[in-house]
Amino acid sequence: MTLGATTLHDPSAAGTVARMTRTHDVVIVGGGHNALVAAAYLARAGLSVVVLERLPHVGGAAVSERPWAGVDARLSRYSYLVSLLPAEIIRDLGLRLELKRRRYSSYTPDPADPTRGILVDRGDAAATADSFARATGDEAEAARFAAFSERIGALGPAIFPTMTQPLPTKAEMKARLGDDALWEDVVERPLGAMLRTDLQSDLARGIALTDGLIGTFAAADDPSLSQNRCFLYHVIGGGTGDWDVPVGGMGRVSGELERAAREAGAEIRVDTEVTAVTPDGEVWVGGNTPEVLHGRLVLSGVGPAVLDRLLAAAASNQRFDLADNPLFAGAGVPEGAQLKVNMLLTRLPRLRDPHVAPEAAFSGTFHVNETMTQLDRAHVEALAGGIPDPLPAEIYCHSLTDPSILAPELRAQGAQTLTLFGLQAPHRLVEGTDAATSRVALLAAAQRSLDSVLAEPISDCIALTPEGLPCVEARTTADLEVALGMAGGDIFHGPLSWPWTPGEVPDAPARRWGVDTANARILTCGSGAVRGGGVSGIGGHNAAMAALELLRP
Repeated sequence: MTLGATTLHDPSAAGTVARMTRTHDVVIVGGGHNALVAAAYLARAGLSVVVLERLPHVGGAAVSERPWAGVDARLSRYSYLVSLLPAEIIRDLGLRLELKRRRYSSYTPDPADPTRGILVDRGDAAATADSFARATGDEAEAARFAAFSERIGALGPAIFPTMTQPLPTKAEMKARLGDDALWEDVVERPLGAMLRTDLQSDLARGIALTDGLIGTFAAADDPSLSQNRCFLYHVIGGGTGDWDVPVGGMGRVSGELERAAREAGAEIRVDTEVTAVTPDGEVWVGGNTPEVLHGRLVLSGVGPAVLDRLLAAAASNQRFDLADNPLFAGAGVPEGAQLKVNMLLTRLPRLRDPHVAPEAAFSGTFHVNETMTQLDRAHVEALAGGIPDPLPAEIYCHSLTDPSILAPELRAQGAQTLTLFGLQAPHRLVEGTDAATSRVALLAAAQRSLDSVLAEPISDCIALTPEGLPCVEARTTADLEVALGMAGGDIFHGPLSWPWTPGEVPDAPARRWGVDTANARILTCGSGAVRGGGVSGIGGHNAAMAALELLRP
């Protein structure tokens, strides 16, 4: 790193001021988990790296926090499960992580008759088949679902190993899969067609369709195929599609990445807000003592929409402030489509289904009002500007798999965490409205939906803080935009991309690795990269590989 004096226009105030310039090989804007992955790889290669994070901590959406004062429960506040983090990254960076597999894949009560439901039990095929027969009235549907699962299971081994390699071509990937019919169903035509062909019940089709709608606002037959791309990412993780619980919560993942980056020599600065970025590698930092950092390369861990505004700020000598929400309004801005509700319960709620224990139902993914018909109807209702009724949602109880996130006294009392993830809740429902009002309306819709399939109101099970307040926290897309700087509350930083290039592989390293931007000295290392999205570290890994090629040709 070198230091020197420079005279630059200060983007946070009018006039010309003298500031210190710090030069690094790589300056990384944003301190999310992908940024930490990139920093660790680059620092281990001997490059000088600095990570700039505006929050008091790193990790972005992959953090564990105690949302309620006086309550010792550490929840994965935003992201919640791990599937796409490659074992290669864990090995390369020496991450000390324990990922637990859940025995139960899912439980889906029949919205028309919640006394019956589908329990997908990996440890008991006969029990799974019995639940399919009871819930659908079709003894053959379990076999169809198993065949469907086996069919799409071929996607993971073919595609996932390429995620940390230079982009393959579309033709190469199709050849790797070696199943033209499956390729056609997943890549070339809307997902709904395959679901209607392979499955016969509305309930089973809905279980499959939810994988295409996590954080994605779409319908089964959306011609954009955004639901197909989301589906693909959800079924290929680790080569198996399994979603695991990180012991200690998501904060453990980011904590290990931070440790790896620091031990490798990366400089990590928190409470440091970037106010502008120039195409030639200058990164302007605000605060009481404005400064400029210069990188041979800049890696952007923020979303493309935020990067665009940082570049525009530099071009116009204006300070960019992430708290200025109107900057995210308008056409071309990403749109998230989810509601997240964190809860602490005194006990698990009772079910209407006498054949399934709550401990089994909540150990996997608990689907609420998520038949294929309901999911598509909810999309229509949200398009019209209304909160879907019922709101499709799915539930996760991480403490059943990882009790360590609760203090011993809470475990002894039988307390459990519960996370509700609402679907078909696009940012347009909260954009431009009072944040508190929209949050209350969405939370009420989520509660109505959940109560409709339980044997008792969920409110009867909610724990209270020492002050007597309910341990419930709702996070809308507007909350994510303000808290994490995610434009439109989009957890993917924009539309997901197919994990390949449509034509020939380009020669330029940044394009070959899928991390290019419009500026040669700026690479994207976050979820906005090709093959970004989810807690995977893949964007950070691939940006580091491209950076190493560029800086050490």
